[in-house]
Amino acid sequence: MLHNKVLILDFGSQYTQLIARRVRELNIYCEIHPFNKIPSDSDSFKAVILSGSPNSVRGEDVLHPDLSNIRGKKPMLAVCYGAQYLAHFSGGEVAESSTREYGRANLAFIKSDEDFFENIHEGSQVWMSHSDTIKKLPEGGVLLASTEDVANAAYKIEGEDTYAIQFHPEVYHSTDGHQLLQNFLVKIAKVNQDWTPNAFVEETVEELKEKLGNDKVVLGLSGGVDSSVAAMLLHKAIGENLYCIFVNNGLLRKNEFEDVLHQYEGMGLNVKGVDASARFLDALAGKSDPEEKRKTIGRVFIEVFDDEAHLIQDVKWLAQGTIYPDVIESVSATGGPSATIKSHHNVGGLPDFMKLKVVEPLKALFKDEVRRVGASMNMDSHLLGRHPFPGPGLAIRILGDLTREKVRILQEVDAIFINNLRSWNLYDKVWQAGAMLLPVNSVGVMGDERTYEKCVALRAVESTDGMTADWVNLPYEFLQKTSNEIINKVKGVNRVVYDISSKPPATIEWE
Repeated sequence: MLHNKVLILDFGSQYTQLIARRVRELNIYCEIHPFNKIPSDSDSFKAVILSGSPNSVRGEDVLHPDLSNIRGKKPMLAVCYGAQYLAHFSGGEVAESSTREYGRANLAFIKSDEDFFENIHEGSQVWMSHSDTIKKLPEGGVLLASTEDVANAAYKIEGEDTYAIQFHPEVYHSTDGHQLLQNFLVKIAKVNQDWTPNAFVEETVEELKEKLGNDKVVLGLSGGVDSSVAAMLLHKAIGENLYCIFVNNGLLRKNEFEDVLHQYEGMGLNVKGVDASARFLDALAGKSDPEEKRKTIGRVFIEVFDDEAHLIQDVKWLAQGTIYPDVIESVSATGGPSATIKSHHNVGGLPDFMKLKVVEPLKALFKDEVRRVGASMNMDSHLLGRHPFPGPGLAIRILGDLTREKVRILQEVDAIFINNLRSWNLYDKVWQAGAMLLPVNSVGVMGDERTYEKCVALRAVESTDGMTADWVNLPYEFLQKTSNEIINKVKGVNRVVYDISSKPPATIEWE
């Protein structure tokens, strides 16, 4: 089935992925492409959205898209930088703003009887984020909306289905942003809302059957959401020809290797559990540099995975749980730091000697869509609701060098923290949680004796995609009970602290 597609041209805005997520929430399929790499098959897109940008249309680094096959031929929505670009290079005027146009604002004027603003009323809150402002509309420009400080907050081009706004409808602070995108895409661009989890499953399974035929596929399971949903899609398509390998690197959570294997048994998957914990921990002995630890884990994982893959006769494909944000970052419009940051949490690429073709069933989906697809296949909600867990596991939560004793301590601490989050019904309100073992000892008193033992930090954050995150304000009573339980039950720990740093400037993990 061919879907109506929406093309999002990325000018480097931090909000571009949010635009795509909001469009997908309307059950409309969209793709993000760099502004200077417009797909050659642009005819297959029913509408186009231009993103914002940290650049200025008045500066030397103007980002010039080739809109010759788009403007006036397809419905187009220009957001922030896009709106200023259309104005500046089409007879309008953009100047530095005399007032700070950042944060919440309210629409003070909306032109009546406009489909673009249907069901949106004056006073509606929008989110501004720009230092330039449109002083004069472009040729053919018709004013659609203003705020108290921004005269030209929205406009359209006469004779075209081209709309432009100086605010961001994709962020939650724009209260009618969802309605505005729906008005543009459904009412004006007439895009069908047919991108649903069920449709995705049906189409993906058919595509996988056609692509893989009777070939054998190997997949490295992690116990996480992405690899598990990828496994179920492949299982539906090729059944026993899917060989799943779940490696215990000795850095998983307490009892996780056994628990996850048991969970997979109930899903009908062909899974082999490989306990390589001694091999990993021996290789990590004496290593304290975070990057060296990651590289060691990546190298040993590939060695273990390769050994196991060679035991399968005639395997042709490697399946991976790559999701859409990973794909977007690899073709970033601005070549920003995100791809480098991301690599820290992955095990690294496949070595040339494995010579396998790669299949990535989830590469079109965001994380929340992966969960919805899993739910549509009746996968266990406990598994689908699992917090993200870093590829290197507890290695990057033990600061400094690793020993078996440090792993034991952190597994015990982590288990108490996570179990308490579940029993207090806080687990699903948190995006990711974990404990860090710090490379310091502190003085304490237990009974009548002074102690000199380890300090652990607890961390819980809320986020939508991990790119930004805020610390979660957990109840004091919860923290008190959890701290007491850790200190009383985990030998070697006498102090617990709670991390209240947001990302940025801090990262979610400590290494």
